[in-house]
Amino acid sequence: MKKKIKCVIRFLISAFILGGCTGKQNVQESSQLYDETVRGDGYIVVGFSQVGSESDWRIGNTESFRSIFTEENGYYLLFEDGQQKQENQLKSIRNFILQEVDYIILDPIVETGWDAVLQEAKDAGIPVILADRSVKVEDEDLYTCWVGSNFHEEGRRAGEWLLDYLEEQGRSEETINIVTLQGTIDSSAQIGRTEGFKSILDTQANWNMMEYQSADFTQAKGKEVMSYFLEKYDDIDVLVSENDNMTFGAVEAIREAGRTCGPDGEIIILSFDSVRAAMEAMLQGEIHVDFECNPILGPKVEEIIRRLEKGEAVEKIQYVEEQYFDTSMDLEKIMETRTY
Repeated sequence: MKKKIKCVIRFLISAFILGGCTGKQNVQESSQLYDETVRGDGYIVVGFSQVGSESDWRIGNTESFRSIFTEENGYYLLFEDGQQKQENQLKSIRNFILQEVDYIILDPIVETGWDAVLQEAKDAGIPVILADRSVKVEDEDLYTCWVGSNFHEEGRRAGEWLLDYLEEQGRSEETINIVTLQGTIDSSAQIGRTEGFKSILDTQANWNMMEYQSADFTQAKGKEVMSYFLEKYDDIDVLVSENDNMTFGAVEAIREAGRTCGPDGEIIILSFDSVRAAMEAMLQGEIHVDFECNPILGPKVEEIIRRLEKGEAVEKIQYVEEQYFDTSMDLEKIMETRTY
C-alpha cells in the first residue's frame, strides 16, 4: 500500500509541474521524478536545490555535485535550479519532501524565511545539509550541518591585504576612497564579505567608503552599477567587488569610461571567488587580488552523507580550505592545477 501511495504522489507532482508551472527549467526537472526501481537498486536519493547559474563560480559548484552524486557512486540526484528566487527553492524542497528523498542539499538564496519548510523536512525525517550559503532559523536543529566558506574571514583578509598593499605603495596615510559592489543582499556571502571587510575599514580613519550597491553577483549588473559609480565619483581609489562576475562587468565599465585599473592603473580592484577567468584577468593586469571561495563542495557533502548513513555524528559547521592570489604570485603555474 505504501508503495502505491508513493507512486500516486509522484504522479500528482509530475502533473502539477507539467500542467501548472511555467518555465523551461520546471519542465526539465519534472523528468527527474524517480520510480521504485531506484529504491530497489539501492540508490541513495538526494534532492539538491541550487541558487541558480548566475556566475562561473556557481556553475563550477553545481558541477562538483553532479560529478559526485552519480549512479556509479550509488546516488540518484534530483537537481533543481532556483533561478535566483526563494519561492522556487521553497517549492523544490516541498517537492523533495513529497518524493521522500533520503537527503536534501540546500544552497539558500537568502538567509531568512526557511523555518517552516525546514520544519516540514524535519517532520518527514529527511536530513537537510546546507551548502555554500547559510540560514538564520530559530531552531538550528532544523538542519543537520552546513558546509562552505568562511565569508567573514574572506572579507577580513581582503581588508588586511589592502592595508599591507597601501603601506608597500607608500599610501598608508592618504585618504583612500572606496566603493563596493555587493552580492545579493542578505545572502551569506554578501553579509560575510561586507562585514569582514568593514572590520578592517572601521580601524582606518583615512579609508572612506563612498558607497555600497548590490549587483546581485552578475556581470551585467556589475557593469551597470560600476558605470553609475564612475559617473558619480571621479576619485575612486579602490573597488571591492564581492564576486568575479561582477568584477568582469566592472572592468568593462572602467574601460568604457576611459579609466584604468589593475597594478598599473588608477583603481585598485579586490575581487572574490578566484575562478580561472579571474586568474587570466590578473595576468592581464586588470585585477590586483582575488580571494578564493572554493566551489568544490560536492565531495565534502558526499563524505557527510556517507557518515550519516553509518549512523555517525557530524560537525555542525564545516569550512573548506581557501587561499588568495595576487599579481605577485606565479599565476600561470597556479592555473595549471585549477579545476574551476
